[in-house]
Amino acid sequence: MFKVLVVDDDSDLRLSVASALSEGNYSVDQASNGEEAVNRVRAGRYNLVLLDVNMPQMTGLEALREIKAHDPSIIVIVLTAFSNVRDAVDATRNGAYNYLEKPIKADNLVYMVDKALKAHNMVRSVSLAAPVFRLQNGQDFVGQSNEMKRIFSVIDKLSQVETAVLIRGESGTGKELVAQALHFNSPRKDNRFVTVNCSAIPENLIESEFFGHEKGAFTGADQRKIGKFQYADGGTLFLDEIGDISAAMQVKLLRALQTKRFTPVGANREIEVDVRIVAATNRNLEEMIRTGHFREDLFYRLNVLPILLPPLRQRKNDIEHLVRHFIEKFNQQHGKNISGVSEAAMDLIVSHSWPGNIRELENVIEHAFVIESRDEIQSSSLPASVSGSHGEDADGVTEAGLEDADGILPESLEGAPLSIETGFRLDINHLDFQANKEEFERQFLISALKAFNGRINQTAMHANIPKKTLLRKLEKYGIRAREYSRQD
Repeated sequence: MFKVLVVDDDSDLRLSVASALSEGNYSVDQASNGEEAVNRVRAGRYNLVLLDVNMPQMTGLEALREIKAHDPSIIVIVLTAFSNVRDAVDATRNGAYNYLEKPIKADNLVYMVDKALKAHNMVRSVSLAAPVFRLQNGQDFVGQSNEMKRIFSVIDKLSQVETAVLIRGESGTGKELVAQALHFNSPRKDNRFVTVNCSAIPENLIESEFFGHEKGAFTGADQRKIGKFQYADGGTLFLDEIGDISAAMQVKLLRALQTKRFTPVGANREIEVDVRIVAATNRNLEEMIRTGHFREDLFYRLNVLPILLPPLRQRKNDIEHLVRHFIEKFNQQHGKNISGVSEAAMDLIVSHSWPGNIRELENVIEHAFVIESRDEIQSSSLPASVSGSHGEDADGVTEAGLEDADGILPESLEGAPLSIETGFRLDINHLDFQANKEEFERQFLISALKAFNGRINQTAMHANIPKKTLLRKLEKYGIRAREYSRQD
């Protein structure tokens, strides 16, 4: 359930606002002044604050700054009398989502709160890089990794400016979701968010797709068409896979970005638009510049405020949160009641390299939902790419496949122990995959705890192990973290 804090020195207004929201999926608390509001926000977790501008002890603008400094993700809607609208406008420039004029009309209030919380849910989902999805109980998940907390903070800041943004990251990391979050939490949120997939448009049509064309401009142009730049006027234009456009189109795009003007194909007039550009790519643009396939001036025009989305393999601490998120999603979609993932299956999921990132993880969990007949996802329900099972041995290799390319075992390895920094030693004459795997895990965990003075949080973060997984492993191997804490 979403938590809302109503802040106003007028008790009657607080009660009427709380009453209007009580029929929705909201838990409403009240505060009578700005200082009390800030203290409540610091003590608890709120999704949205309805904040009066003119209050004793601490003004609404002062409280807004304190609230946003504590948690930038909290949505703040300012309540103001008509005579104080200028202060409310200043508040929106300083991080407030919007403002409502008094007297407050219940319909307008509920509409704006619903809309604001949808934007809030969008940003929260971006920290997961997962599809926008609200659970029945109103709960939303937030990425716990430092990387995603940084992304979340950057989105909050960039949503309030107009500069072009370049989002970079591998396929499946959630680049379009970041673009949506930037738009729906910006002053442009009431206007269009328009997406163009540059790699999906034929080269001979991309100029028309961007800028439109006049009737008869080329064969098949039997009527006038408005391009995406004009269609997105006042809003945000998301250029996905920007690295795939041709050199000729890059020149025209650069001019449109610089002048906010363009000429439709076959026209003699220029059109001026007010569009914010957000672009994305999974390509190495620096290398493309070096080889002459991407214009350097266009790169710098787009790359003013870059966002780099980390791949899932670099944010392992988020995997268990994502898995729970997708389980809730597919329980509703498929009418099942799967409670979670077995320990063995979770170990396989966490250790997978995830070349397809969040999109691949979502597909893996849905695959398991289709296969699984129990109330918990087992290793056997995971696809072979994750479980390592292809109906053969655990590594997907047949007995014949144990031989090398020449059909013989390499004699040079016989009796040769292998050593790694953890102190783990593999005796080639006594091979047992499971036993060796567990001993390696044990030695690895001990070495990591020693390196970080027995501190669980630091060990989990630097070793790229979800904290819950680390605690489970320590219990499994009987390792006591405090034994590796140096007494200085």
